[in-house]
Amino acid sequence: MDFGMLTQQLINALSLGAMYALVAVGFTLFFGVIDIINFAHGELFMLGAFIALTALGFLTGSTLTSSFLLLLLLVIVITMVGGGLAGGVIERVIIRPLRGASDLMLLLLTLGISIIIREAVMLFYPNGANPLAFPNLFPQTKIYLFGAIIKYEQIFTIGLSLILILLLHLIVTRTRFGHYMIAVSQDKEAAMMMGIDINRVIILTFMIGSALGALAGLLNGMYYNIIKFNMGFLISIKGFSAAVVGGLGNIYGAIVGGFLLAFLEMFASAYIPGGSRYQDVIGFVIVILFLVFKPSGIFGEKVYEKV
Repeated sequence: MDFGMLTQQLINALSLGAMYALVAVGFTLFFGVIDIINFAHGELFMLGAFIALTALGFLTGSTLTSSFLLLLLLVIVITMVGGGLAGGVIERVIIRPLRGASDLMLLLLTLGISIIIREAVMLFYPNGANPLAFPNLFPQTKIYLFGAIIKYEQIFTIGLSLILILLLHLIVTRTRFGHYMIAVSQDKEAAMMMGIDINRVIILTFMIGSALGALAGLLNGMYYNIIKFNMGFLISIKGFSAAVVGGLGNIYGAIVGGFLLAFLEMFASAYIPGGSRYQDVIGFVIVILFLVFKPSGIFGEKVYEKV
């Protein structure tokens, strides 16, 4: 076995898995706290990439961004705030009034929202129907490790994702808001009787999940240097699949599922003859197998009864 190729695929899988994990965490937050499968989440991923591109267009060359680190930090903050606000508006204006509707109605509602967001970007963003180049933010020099080529974007993607996952873990386990989230996810009526403002918890949860999805869109643009108005559809399917593999409703399961799905795709495309053409198919076959033989996911929570 070529050790350099193995190292390369490990790095590629970690980079891709970091993006899948961020999207999957959003899906599992929505389902765990709000009992909704939000298929508009992929379009917030796409919207985050376009928000980042727009922010870069305004900030590049200004006196505020003479520092590379400051420019990067501003773009990250703007992207996450923009994605979070978009998610908050969706929850408050569209989803909340229909929160008591059937699961099928809410599923169709989020699919409708996704179409509206996608078509709006295509129609109103300059040249939104065409693939757009995403500028290089990092030096194009590469790091060589055991024969593998590592880009700075990959290191940044993996590192930032792990930091955000750790912060989310601390929020859930160490803060009062995190305890409120757990209480609302377990029993909304009991949480309300204990004085918890469940509407506030739900909208903030929606904003957090949406902000993570938007950031994943930024990371995707940095990694591939191109963004498209229809890039959200496939990532929504894969993010949801990762959440299902890990255990829908379990944050840590979503993280594990995201990295596992990425590893399966990368190594299948690298070591199976012609596997790169069937990379997406291989990932979905794995999901189907999980749904058939272990529908509760790796972490074994019986959330499939809610669907």
